[in-house]
Amino acid sequence: MFDTATTSPSIPVDLDEMPPGPRLAAVLVGIDVRSLAGHDRVTVLRAHRRMAAHHDAMAYDATAAVAAWYEQECALHDCAGPGCAFDSTVAEVQAALRLTRRAAENDVMHACDLVRELPAVWEALRAGRIDFRRAWVIAMGTSHLDAPIRRLVVDEIIDRAPGWTTGQLRARLRQHCLDTDPDDAALRYRTAVEHRQVTLQPTVDGTADLYGTGLPPDRAQAAMARIHALALAAKVNGDDRNIDQIRADVLLDLLEGAATPGRGVRGTVDLRVDLATLAGLRDRAGELNGYGPVVADIARQVAEGQPDAEWRFGIVDPDTGAILQTGTTRRRPTAAQRRHVEMRDLTCIFPGCRMPATQSDLDHTTPWAQQRRTGASGLGSLCRHHHVVRHRAGWSYERLPDGDYLWTSPLHHTYTTGGQPP
Repeated sequence: MFDTATTSPSIPVDLDEMPPGPRLAAVLVGIDVRSLAGHDRVTVLRAHRRMAAHHDAMAYDATAAVAAWYEQECALHDCAGPGCAFDSTVAEVQAALRLTRRAAENDVMHACDLVRELPAVWEALRAGRIDFRRAWVIAMGTSHLDAPIRRLVVDEIIDRAPGWTTGQLRARLRQHCLDTDPDDAALRYRTAVEHRQVTLQPTVDGTADLYGTGLPPDRAQAAMARIHALALAAKVNGDDRNIDQIRADVLLDLLEGAATPGRGVRGTVDLRVDLATLAGLRDRAGELNGYGPVVADIARQVAEGQPDAEWRFGIVDPDTGAILQTGTTRRRPTAAQRRHVEMRDLTCIFPGCRMPATQSDLDHTTPWAQQRRTGASGLGSLCRHHHVVRHRAGWSYERLPDGDYLWTSPLHHTYTTGGQPP
């Protein structure tokens, strides 16, 4: 079905390991990517991305250098106003790059932040290990921390950041921030909840956007789970709207007090938390499947609560992340194997996918027809899209001893995706 050739004589054998710089740039200039086999086209794509990341880092360094020049000049000439150097730098960058003032301000602030405050992130970008998207996520996701704690969090995640999507990286950052400074996290959480609100905004196409902000994550996740369960019930009963349309209409029906399909259907919300936190002996972040990390106190409240939804919990080893026990706070699930796999995987296990495991299919790692048996160790959570792609295109995967999954693409590239959060 697919071109499975794996080699081309026109590219260096070490291209995938070649660091960005003059040699890599010279090699890439001489490659006609469309003349290559499919496997090598992916290798060239990654090489170009490494070079792009390298150039982004050098551009940020140059921007910070322009800012340093204006700061020095303003200091020498005793310029009035603390913002003189910054405003002058922004004006220079705005004119030089033909940017809006707001875009130039963001560019200057981000460049100075990376170069001066987050040298490990800038170096990873310069070396092509991460791209500008991941650098931006790290900078923004740690910006609320004091400088020493911020660098500590960065040091903990920077080596693993290349293997995560921006969505996975954002979630891991939230978890590390919660774990590194739980007192600050709890204070920020209480402050944000105190300012919770619902806002209504008109859109340019005549519709409206309804936002709930600053909501407690456990209640928001429970509400979303119920909306999704009601929408699925309507879909099963033959509703011809797509699932997003049904969820939006269910939300309005519930708020207006109108009858909704599938009334009495309860959603399922998964909580993952280590035993020491559950017992109140430490304050490590828990994780709500489909939402992400939550402060320890919320994790304990969820585990102890008895809402109408079916709450599933998984108790994990704080050092290894291995599941020690699973259960529900209300009724027993109809499939123990599904519960175990969903709590183990949390999300679809395809590289980079964040679809919750509770909304995914159970896939046999080895096709059932070949083994004629079903066990949790031989099952993986795959969203419907990646489940279809996996079988239709010929992807294969295996679960590794450390809980990660090793995938092999039709072009014979391998990718590792984490089966357990760090």
